[in-house]
Amino acid sequence: MPAAGPLAGIRVLDFSELLPGPFLTGCLAEMGAEVLKVERPPAGDPVRQLSPGVFGSVNRGKASALIDLKDPEGLTRARALAGEADVLVESFRPGVMARLGLGYDALSALNPRLVYASLSGYGQDGPLAAVPGHDLNYLSVAGLKSLSSGSIGVPVADLCGSVYGLAGVLAALVQRGATGRGQHLDVSLTECALHWLNPRLGRFSGAGAETLEEQRRMATSRPAYGAFACRDGRSVSIAALEDHFWARLLGTMDLAPFDGPDHARMAGRVPATEAINARIAARCAREDSEGLLARLIAADVPAAPVLAPGEVAGFPHFVARGTMQAGVAGPLARFPVRLEGMGHPGPAPELGETQGFGS
Repeated sequence: MPAAGPLAGIRVLDFSELLPGPFLTGCLAEMGAEVLKVERPPAGDPVRQLSPGVFGSVNRGKASALIDLKDPEGLTRARALAGEADVLVESFRPGVMARLGLGYDALSALNPRLVYASLSGYGQDGPLAAVPGHDLNYLSVAGLKSLSSGSIGVPVADLCGSVYGLAGVLAALVQRGATGRGQHLDVSLTECALHWLNPRLGRFSGAGAETLEEQRRMATSRPAYGAFACRDGRSVSIAALEDHFWARLLGTMDLAPFDGPDHARMAGRVPATEAINARIAARCAREDSEGLLARLIAADVPAAPVLAPGEVAGFPHFVARGTMQAGVAGPLARFPVRLEGMGHPGPAPELGETQGFGS
């Protein structure tokens, strides 16, 4: 008999909208939890209209209930659902759920085992608690934006906060097993991104890097580390940081005058970072990416193709591992940690498509 999903039997009431909360509850659904998405009439989660593709990608495997939280009957139904839930996730501005009568204090009195997660930009209290924001703002306050002049095209703070929220919910469920009590999780997207800065803060402190210029250079510029364009228009990423990988890189391409003993150690290469990377760029520009990659990988140099988003589904490594799954929203990556009983989540629900929990 197939194993049940790791979160089978866990009921999740999802009041969140847009991206961070739905991504969190989508992960719970992928692990087998029963997730009911509570949506505001008449149109539901704004992302249904703003970006149906995003909605479809983060709301797979959920049910939907259309509930007017400002209507007494709707409020009564929402409270009844919270009484049956193991987890509640919300992403309104701080104080909104409490004003509706659905705050943690009110619902924990009804259901002491409820794990209640509130996702917000800056946290439930503090001077910025009521200030609106988006991913760029959170990364700016957390110190990450100043280290890079560009963007990687992914909402880092939103998704970072979502995964920290996921970790918190799972830990709270484990803790509930020992105490019998749920708890309120205050998930600040900004503070989650700030936690990712810790390794950089430690490095800057250890190296005595005090100015932003020094810190930015340490964070973004390393010798033999970057994406390099090839003759065929494709790019190859090379990350020959360690001395032994640098030696192997030297065996695959002519990098004179940096192939002598003065640059054999990282300490000797760092001052020449820009010149080394320019030399690698010039060498890569003379070659086709496929042949260069084959040679680098054969020499055991850390190298990989730079793929466009539309290429990942067909990448042989992901195909071999069954990483991508087809769906209404197109090919999507499955939850990256394989646990017993995890299956393929169904499509995102139609508005008000309730089944099971809450029906």
